[in-house]
Amino acid sequence: MTLQGRRVVLGVSGGIAAYKAVDVCRRLVDAGAHVAPVLTEGALRFIGRTTFDALGSERAHVSLWDDEHPIPHTNLGQSADLVLVAPATARVLGLYAAGISDDLLTNVLLATRAPVLVAPAMHTEMWEHASVRDNLATLRRRGVHVVEPGIGRLAGGDVGAGRLADPADIVEAAERLLAPADLAGLKVIVTAGGTREPIDPVRFISNRSSGKQGHALADEAAARGASVTLVTTVDRPTATGIDVVRVDTAAEMADAVFAASDAADVVIMAAAVADFRPVAVAAHKLKKVDGPPEVRLEPTVDILARLGARKRPGQTLVGFAAETDSVAANARDKLVRKGADLVVANDVAAPSVGFEHDTNAVVILGQHRPDQEVALTDKRAVARAVLDAVLATREQNQEPPAP
Repeated sequence: MTLQGRRVVLGVSGGIAAYKAVDVCRRLVDAGAHVAPVLTEGALRFIGRTTFDALGSERAHVSLWDDEHPIPHTNLGQSADLVLVAPATARVLGLYAAGISDDLLTNVLLATRAPVLVAPAMHTEMWEHASVRDNLATLRRRGVHVVEPGIGRLAGGDVGAGRLADPADIVEAAERLLAPADLAGLKVIVTAGGTREPIDPVRFISNRSSGKQGHALADEAAARGASVTLVTTVDRPTATGIDVVRVDTAAEMADAVFAASDAADVVIMAAAVADFRPVAVAAHKLKKVDGPPEVRLEPTVDILARLGARKRPGQTLVGFAAETDSVAANARDKLVRKGADLVVANDVAAPSVGFEHDTNAVVILGQHRPDQEVALTDKRAVARAVLDAVLATREQNQEPPAP
């Protein structure tokens, strides 16, 4: 995993959102990171040191003068793989931009050469103040990464911009920063969601796909340096830099994928594409009083099979198989029939697996590799396993034949 074994200095500054840093800390530790909390004097007015002593990987650091290490800021800064400040107040941003070090956290920020990620949080008027915007612009020019705050309920009951980003989004941004750039230079297409085949202007044939696995694959590929095009039927957040193509029907998805596939190095068909669509679509809403309609169906285009037939040398094609029985056998048959390099199969009848869940359990099958089981885990972890398999397959295909 991206954060496994990585040293993260978690800076917590003095804002009401400091309580959310507890969740950030917990999520980082759960992801395998070694977390060294650094709390400012202001942070200690909002949340106790004991909480971070208990949840972090080491005791919280709160001062330049009474730390166990004689030079704590250089020790923390030099040993860090990432310095993350959440929340980052206007004060801390201003001091950092000006190069002023008046406490342990600002000293660490100036003493590190690790990537720095800040998650600002403050009242709307402060967030929109020209000096704060200028300080952020300065930090960005210097290579500091920013998790933008959201819009929502603030201290005092106000509603507006400046609310600390969701802890899950902050940790995901940290993962992206530390992800290996092993997909750099590759063009990747990912499809996501279930297609919708219209019966009339308000009804359609679809399935239970939420698009979560496809979006996780797109985000992970982008984090690892790929140029990503995501063809999706669902409206979900995506990582910065992903080219998103919105579609509804199987035909629209086919057109979008075929238009981009010739230039792609990797095509991952994670979408649940409808196998059939109505032959005719009613121009007006069908009325109940007219009785049940007769809906004749015809096959949709088989996008994966078409891609397999036209796959060029050096291109890697990945299919998905949502099954309810004989999972491995059905997936193996699909792998061979459709000319894919890999098929990712899951048993959608199993608890917490597949459609609509945040978790998944899959088997990754390849033409020339042993089956790989991925036990129940979150869909981002499944995405990592799939992309690792893609890289292994590409490396295997590039090996010269044995004499």
